[in-house]
Amino acid sequence: MGPGPVNAHPRVLRAMSADMLGQFDPEMTGYMEQVMALYRPIFGTDNRWTMLIDGTARAGIEAALVSLVQPGDRMLVIDFGRFGLLLREIGERIGAEIEMLSVSWGEVVPLDMIAAAIERTGPKVVACVHGDTSTTMAQPLDGLGALCRAAGVLSYVDATATIGGMEIAADRWGVDVITGGLQKCLGGPAGSSPITISDRAAEHIFSRRHVERGIARDDIVNSNGPRIRSNYFDLAMVMDYWSEKRLNHHTEATTMLYGARECARVALSEGLEARYARHAAAGRAVVAGVKAMGLTVFGDDAHRMTNVTALHIPSGVDGEAIRRRMREDFEIEIGTAFGPLAGKVWRIGAMGYNAMKHKVLITLGALEACLWAEGFAVQPGAGVEAALKAWNE
Repeated sequence: MGPGPVNAHPRVLRAMSADMLGQFDPEMTGYMEQVMALYRPIFGTDNRWTMLIDGTARAGIEAALVSLVQPGDRMLVIDFGRFGLLLREIGERIGAEIEMLSVSWGEVVPLDMIAAAIERTGPKVVACVHGDTSTTMAQPLDGLGALCRAAGVLSYVDATATIGGMEIAADRWGVDVITGGLQKCLGGPAGSSPITISDRAAEHIFSRRHVERGIARDDIVNSNGPRIRSNYFDLAMVMDYWSEKRLNHHTEATTMLYGARECARVALSEGLEARYARHAAAGRAVVAGVKAMGLTVFGDDAHRMTNVTALHIPSGVDGEAIRRRMREDFEIEIGTAFGPLAGKVWRIGAMGYNAMKHKVLITLGALEACLWAEGFAVQPGAGVEAALKAWNE
């Protein structure tokens, strides 16, 4: 019950036990087409280029940025936590000129500040995280795409921590590229990164197409733009593999594709609105429960992620001792923190297969018992009672 990865859905695990298929087997390419169709509603898009990047969520981030940004380009990073700093790190390694728009951890960045930063810095790409699990804040994104398009800027969003649990609205937001991961709200294992790419971004990426020599073909023409500086994460070649061209770029991670497909099938069979409501109920219950135990929640209430909650470790309480008791006595893992929050907050996640009423209530009951064991007095049963009431609202 931490910030991810979380327990995978049993249906996903069963799907991943199926045998291998050749990467050009008609059954395999049929599954690829299904995956593209299944993830469009999850991303809130009609984008043709909606597919998977083989690798953990960070593979999707790196594929997006290395394919959008070239050395010397200016990239504006919207920074409100650890993963904004990761976007900076990747951009610097690409050779981009980085501009940071930063706020304190626990806050989000107002749209007018983003507009002013775009006008001031003139970036080629604006990069942002949707929900940053390091701070548990969710950045509002309505209007971001319109700002970027008006300025002739490409936009990228990392939705690893929110996809499948909070609404992703690629088309309404007008964002050009969004990537995610399976291991949080989608209820799968780490190892595959769903991605959606607008036609506008695809045109830019294909302007940098340079097919590797050993797989060059007469029907795929190279472009005159600068070559993407990664072979594995070259989205132009990956997109040609996922298209009817079926370019032999790499061996598809068959088992992960099975898992990603089943993650989407589970989400859509539940219904996205119902799924988002379930995650909101879980987050609401966690917040109510910990407050009833006399604990303080970290960050801006108005912009809290529904699926991860950070709470201050009480003065005089050994945070790691509580986490150890939770694991050893109750077999429940809750999260620690990074950077300026290290040793100061716990993070409780309720996402995907774990965003269930009974799992939230059991976690809060366990936390109460562990706090008592470490000498922090709480009103018995108060957390569970408040959480149950909040969930049922």
